[in-house]
Amino acid sequence: MADDHMHVQEFFGARAADWDNRFPDDGPAYAAAVAELGLQPGEAVLDAGCGTGRALPPLRDAVGPGGTVLGLDLTPEMLEAAVRAGRDRAGSLALGDVARLPLQTGALDAVFGAGLISHLPEPKANLRELARVVRPGGQLALFHPIGRAALAARQGRQIAPDDLRAEPQLRPLLAGAGWRMVSYVDEDARFLAIAVREG
Repeated sequence: MADDHMHVQEFFGARAADWDNRFPDDGPAYAAAVAELGLQPGEAVLDAGCGTGRALPPLRDAVGPGGTVLGLDLTPEMLEAAVRAGRDRAGSLALGDVARLPLQTGALDAVFGAGLISHLPEPKANLRELARVVRPGGQLALFHPIGRAALAARQGRQIAPDDLRAEPQLRPLLAGAGWRMVSYVDEDARFLAIAVREG
């Protein structure tokens, strides 16, 4: 797992300073995905793998000033970019690993994960850890501002048949980690899967 972490940190660390400039038009897609979670004022939400914190402002808007917004990322340079962008004003930032969350069991109402699933070293165990910190009935949103086919085309490749984000793979993966998928959208303009914490 240390090698996985090092790879993720090297990949994103080298790109952090210019990340927002590379994807300047993603803001509305983030806001729309957060809106679909239906968060309520006063709730607590984690942006897991928050990167430069693009989801933090809409998450703060959703839970209001009395809510709790946490942004967690494995890459220090991404968190530094979030601070430079002023997004630390929308939520508390922490350097950390989704494999070992520094949160109590059932402490959250929801988790938002943009681009997260493809970077999890142990997807089932990592999704189970996310489930641990969410109350029963709480939600998980797995999001990407473009769909699987559009992302593959951007990267000059085909969609892999074992892509974890494909519905036939994702639904049982989530179920095995304590989540029940309740919606799934994979279109050119976005990828969004929402699951509810079982139990």
